[in-house]
Amino acid sequence: MTRRSGVFLAIFVVYLAVVGWLLYRVAADIDPRYRESAEESLVDTAQLLATLLERRVFAGVIPTDELERTLAELAQRPVNARIFGIDKTRVNLHVYVTDRQGIVLYDSRGRDVGKSYLDWRDVRLTLAGAYGARTTVDADDDASSAVMYVGAPIRERGDDGAGAERIVGMVAVGKPIEAFSPFIANARAKLVQVALISGGALLAAIALALIWLLRPLGLLADLWRALRQPGGGSLAGRLRLMAHALRAAVADARDALAGRSYAEQYVQTLAHEIKSPLAAIRGAAELLREPMAETARARFAANIEEQVARAQDLVERMLELTHLERRGTLERVERVSLAQVVRLAIAEATAAATRKRMRFEVEVGEDLLVSGDAFLLQRAISNLLRNAVDFAPAHSTVEVAAVARGRQVELTVHDYGPGLPPFAQRRAFEKFFSTSRPDSGKKGTGLGLAFVREVATLHGGTARLANHPEGGAVATLLLPRAPAG
Repeated sequence: MTRRSGVFLAIFVVYLAVVGWLLYRVAADIDPRYRESAEESLVDTAQLLATLLERRVFAGVIPTDELERTLAELAQRPVNARIFGIDKTRVNLHVYVTDRQGIVLYDSRGRDVGKSYLDWRDVRLTLAGAYGARTTVDADDDASSAVMYVGAPIRERGDDGAGAERIVGMVAVGKPIEAFSPFIANARAKLVQVALISGGALLAAIALALIWLLRPLGLLADLWRALRQPGGGSLAGRLRLMAHALRAAVADARDALAGRSYAEQYVQTLAHEIKSPLAAIRGAAELLREPMAETARARFAANIEEQVARAQDLVERMLELTHLERRGTLERVERVSLAQVVRLAIAEATAAATRKRMRFEVEVGEDLLVSGDAFLLQRAISNLLRNAVDFAPAHSTVEVAAVARGRQVELTVHDYGPGLPPFAQRRAFEKFFSTSRPDSGKKGTGLGLAFVREVATLHGGTARLANHPEGGAVATLLLPRAPAG
């Protein structure tokens, strides 16, 4: 991961963390807000019942028979209300009345009449002329049985009707928390829906920006080709191809938003790499102007040719890799004979192998078929063979083998060279990274293995390079196996 990609990922993670924290705070605040709203409604109900009871108070006595009949009828009354998607089918209230000493005169549940409720906060404060409210759990082992109570004082005027009012009792109205829990759950669910819709809208906006900034039809065409790719292997393989196309699109969008094209990203690196052959060419050309022996002149002329070839190879490979990375997906997919592709790649590498008195041992069955682009596969295998020839000692053997492993074909190229040094094991496929050849001490372009990895990715496979237990290095190319038929 590049530093810029790491910074982008860090910003994105921080953004998600902040949004998640805000949603958590809002979701956590829903419960107390609903309780406050329910408490406000209970205050109104308690005051209403207290007013009705005050009309029949005489000499400090609070008649509750009418309230009892009313609440009994209310419990039997059919209710059919739909509130924000929640069906309400009954009135769920607990009402009790106490006298001035806190003794229960009436309990709508019919279980605590005659008991003292003076220790309850709502009763004690209300009888003292203050606002009394409490939330109590009915069952000790069940937190969902909590009930919220609000009290209202029952007052009586003096004997002459004009004296000061005195509190002769109180009425409390309770509502189970469970009664409005569905509304809380519904509100939280809608909050999650809003968050998901917002996130989806953001992703859709990013996708539209990608399509608008990049190829209006190219990205969609790449995704469609990856999905419909004949013989593309398993669904996981197809999804990997689509993910690669999306990664390429995101990289293009990032470069477009940054005001740089894809090629410009590598200008500095390419310029740095090409400086060395240009300097060698310039030095040799300056020396050729001076009088010198014919053998020295021939040596410098050969050096110029060698450096020109190196610069040309670097430019061609860079253009080839750049074009390949920007494709996003394979333009055509066919059933490819791996044995035939390997034969063509070996024919291309034979000249270099002959100069070092090397030979190839090939074990690739004629029945092994893969899905992909034959030309790109040949180029990738040629790069692996070229690397093997460069690093293997003279008079040695390069072993090329392929076996079917489930829905994939595993191709390996094993050389008996010095293998990978520890510092190169993680950077082998990095662009422009190369190690010195054992024979000449010179480095390659550092683009061959990057090309191989890109070809493997476009085919929904992978590429690996590691040291072999028997010595040397082994390059592994995993490719999707073509379906039979």
